[in-house]
Amino acid sequence: MIVSKSLRWTERRLGLVLSGLLLHGLAAPALADEGMLDTFQVHGFLSQALVITDDNDFFGPSSDSDGSLKYTEIGANASIRPHENVLLAAQVLSRRAGGDGSDARPVLDHGVIDYQMIANQHRTLGIQVGRFKNPFGFYNQTRDVAFTRPSILLPQSIYFDRTRSLGLAADGLSLYHEQHLPDGNLNLQLGAGMIQAGDDLRRTMRLDNTPGSLEPRLSAIGQIRYEHDGGRVIAALSAAHARARFEPEAPGESDGNFSFQPWVLSLQYNEELWSLTAEYALRTSTLDGFSNPFLNVDVTGESWYLQYTRRFHDDWQWLVRYDSLTSNRDDRSGRSFEASGAGPAHSQYADDITLGLQWNVNPRMMLAAEYHHVDGTGWLPIQDNPDPSETERRWNMLLFQLSLRF
Repeated sequence: MIVSKSLRWTERRLGLVLSGLLLHGLAAPALADEGMLDTFQVHGFLSQALVITDDNDFFGPSSDSDGSLKYTEIGANASIRPHENVLLAAQVLSRRAGGDGSDARPVLDHGVIDYQMIANQHRTLGIQVGRFKNPFGFYNQTRDVAFTRPSILLPQSIYFDRTRSLGLAADGLSLYHEQHLPDGNLNLQLGAGMIQAGDDLRRTMRLDNTPGSLEPRLSAIGQIRYEHDGGRVIAALSAAHARARFEPEAPGESDGNFSFQPWVLSLQYNEELWSLTAEYALRTSTLDGFSNPFLNVDVTGESWYLQYTRRFHDDWQWLVRYDSLTSNRDDRSGRSFEASGAGPAHSQYADDITLGLQWNVNPRMMLAAEYHHVDGTGWLPIQDNPDPSETERRWNMLLFQLSLRF
């Protein structure tokens, strides 16, 4: 994600903003410069959703008669440019998504020092140091802001909420290059750093009940993206290699290694009133080195979705999407997984038909509603459904959301 020198506020580039820590520690000595103060910006957002399901739970006790209100996102961000070629930017986020609410404590979502070595009408070349958002697919870098999403929930086959910390951001450095061509723009971003190995990743790895620590290792991510004819056609290829190591506390237990290697191909065609978007991903996940053989796995999953959005009456948009997740390409139905006693077959896939509607009441308020019909439970949050055998294969979900920004 790159911020231009004009510092225009754009939803596509919302992620680069300055935290109070960076402001105090790095920018304070120069605040007497009124020209720099002119570049100071503060923004924020709040989203509250109601989730209702007929079976299974999603982001809280959604299958209860009153549904669940445990899906809340609150963010505050700021940015300042102390020098023509330097931007300090960060965002603090509080996000509750089911569970006991402990994950709602404010955290540094991202915070970077962005230095542009070259910035002219032909190209931009820069580097970001700090906690940067991973360039993954079309939506990952702005996924926390409801106004930048085409729907309340992003396609869960690509943008997992149950392992959100893994794909969200990394601590390290990121290089970016934007080349202006006669018919479009070519963007390249490469990053290296330590992944965010949160509790959600431990639960998905089935290590939440195993005493020990999950330590991130140096990982890498990159994306090449081309926008043709002012964004009429957009194509991107994203790839990553995320690594972590689990160090058990029990004597005699061996350390385990985690490796995740996704490839994502993204395509989008835009007209004035409608857009067609598709993304396809292959994901190789490996766990090895554990003394317990049931913890060692090596699987390749597959994900894809096709999405059509239509804009009407200036402030309205509706959406239809088919989203498909397969956890293991060698066991698409999950029957071998069930036969091994690991869990129900339907926990290994999910096919989701989504209908959505958004109304931008004004530039600062949005109302949205969404319906999902799902076959499978492959992306259900584990914290809300601790016993997979008690889940239902086919289920429905309604979501309503109010979003504000300033």
